[in-house]
Amino acid sequence: MEEVDHLAHERNKAQFDVESMKIVWAGSRHAYEVSDRIARLVASDPGFRKDDRAMMSRKELFKNTLRKASYAWKRIIELRLSEEEARRLRFYLDEPAYTDLHWGMFIPAIKGQGTEEQQQKWLSLAQKMQIIGCYAQTELGHGSNVQGLETTATFDPKSDEFIIHSPTLTSSKWWPGGLGKASTHAVVYARLITDGREHGVHGFIVQLRSLDDHSPLPGITVGDIGMKFGNGAYNTMDNGVLRFDHVRIPRSQMLMRVSQVTREGKYTQSDVPRQLVYGTMVYVRQTIVQDASCALSRAVCIAVRYSAVRRQFGSQDGGPETQVIDYKTQQSRLFPLLASAYAFRFVGEWLKWLYTDVTQRLQANDFSTLPEAHACTAGLKSLTTTATADGIEECRKLCGGHGYLCSSGLPELFAVYVPACTYEGDNTVLLLQVARFLMKTVSQLGSGKEPVGTTSYMRRVQHLMQCTCDARRAEDWLKPAIILEAFEARSVRLAIACAQNIGESPNPEEGFSEISADLSEAAIAHCQLIVVSKFIEKVQQDILGKGVKEQLHALCNIYALSLLHKHLGEFLSTGCITPKQATLANEQLRSLYTQVRPNAVALVDAFNYTDHYLGSTLGCYDGNVYPKLYEQAWKDPLNDSDVADGYQEYIRPLLKQQLKISRL
Repeated sequence: MEEVDHLAHERNKAQFDVESMKIVWAGSRHAYEVSDRIARLVASDPGFRKDDRAMMSRKELFKNTLRKASYAWKRIIELRLSEEEARRLRFYLDEPAYTDLHWGMFIPAIKGQGTEEQQQKWLSLAQKMQIIGCYAQTELGHGSNVQGLETTATFDPKSDEFIIHSPTLTSSKWWPGGLGKASTHAVVYARLITDGREHGVHGFIVQLRSLDDHSPLPGITVGDIGMKFGNGAYNTMDNGVLRFDHVRIPRSQMLMRVSQVTREGKYTQSDVPRQLVYGTMVYVRQTIVQDASCALSRAVCIAVRYSAVRRQFGSQDGGPETQVIDYKTQQSRLFPLLASAYAFRFVGEWLKWLYTDVTQRLQANDFSTLPEAHACTAGLKSLTTTATADGIEECRKLCGGHGYLCSSGLPELFAVYVPACTYEGDNTVLLLQVARFLMKTVSQLGSGKEPVGTTSYMRRVQHLMQCTCDARRAEDWLKPAIILEAFEARSVRLAIACAQNIGESPNPEEGFSEISADLSEAAIAHCQLIVVSKFIEKVQQDILGKGVKEQLHALCNIYALSLLHKHLGEFLSTGCITPKQATLANEQLRSLYTQVRPNAVALVDAFNYTDHYLGSTLGCYDGNVYPKLYEQAWKDPLNDSDVADGYQEYIRPLLKQQLKISRL
């Protein structure tokens, strides 16, 4: 195919410096340089190709993932990559694999919950990949309700061992990634029983397979749980099922940083605060918010580029048809998603800071900000993953029929991303946790206990309950103070209405359960306010590069005003704005779309994704979409022969009217 940049005319329209925006997106010049270098390294290595994934059988797919994971490790060693570079390499590999759980869950669990001694022993093995670990918490019968897990760990003082056992079918571990075929070890969560007494759910390191021939150890039944949604996608991962039949492990393999069992079988708790466990959760959820911005930005990149290449209708006198991206209906669906990708990126950056802050406080035994940080990460995990899953699917629709082809990259991206709405906390359950925290905050408003962090706006509850919006003209909706006050007032008013409702109920728990749908909406309002306020803070910082700040400002306003439009009912019913002001906000939103339009392609170029990483015929950098679609079609195994396998048996007899019909 000849080298043509079909998007050059779009790139020439940009009113800002794309190279500077790349650095803003990456977070720093250093992060940008590492990312860029590793992305190119992966893209140029045939060992990492992935365009054949959708056509592979499950067994081929899985074996190919094993090959890539081991090849990646070999490259990491040969090139002496740093931990940061190795992480980027696994990211650009872009294939769910057992290594994700090994590095992302098994190792952090031991770091967070193991004693110094346990860390020395197990981390040195894990970091050299001499053992492969997974995280076995979820069961067939329980996921979100961790306290309801049924696997037991009973201490036997005679042998100084724990007996790990699956008493029921529903106690089978079910879903852990890497468990099905790859892992040699697992951190297993089980109910601790000593001397006939239960002490809640604790973590244990259990060896599952022989380090000689990888066969399951005695008492262990383990396998894969089967095909999952989508072509390729998460089917590269061996999500597993695991059952224990009285499996014995040494007492030293209980993770004992927070609680211990002594040689005599006495259960004790160390002076290490239990809350440290939450630190790990804040960390994992912060990475999930970062992942959301990556997945959404990928989908948006494909949809924006394709919308600029695709032309449909509207040709005058045989001239070219209209670029799809010029239709207002396309812009009003696409540009809020572009803005959301940037919004999630910046709130993810802020969460990284929050995690560091909370960790430092925990080490100094200051737990004051923990409940708020915990609620905040839970809510943002829920908000960003829901919006991203919906956003990827919307991008597929924005690409018309071609978006439905596996080669567009969108079906697989959707299928691979969607489980994020469930893992690490089901999104609805998480919103109710946030709501519980909000109700507690509201109930303490009069008591002199000041709301902190992301809830500190509630200190101005009197003002926010009665303020009226100042917007008189459309451009007033560009003022951060006006946007923020509208979002704060909506959030406070929804929360107070819920609290009053619960207050009128004879039983607070029943009241909470009765209005739980309203409570989850109040939680969403609070979380959207956090994202809007962090985006505004980001735009108010010093940002280098010609025109970069202006573009971020426009995106920030698109994010806020498109949410206002989407949740108009709440803004109007709580009286935060008038119908007239809603009309003005909508007018302003339309003119923001016009403002972003010439910069759209450059704004997705700033994500700096290689064609290899995007994996899309529609989203290629040069916009040469049709030849790529055509070429990709011929690679399907169905096209290996002109006459299909099955013609002789089934089509020919039909055409020749020679079907053998048995008369019953």
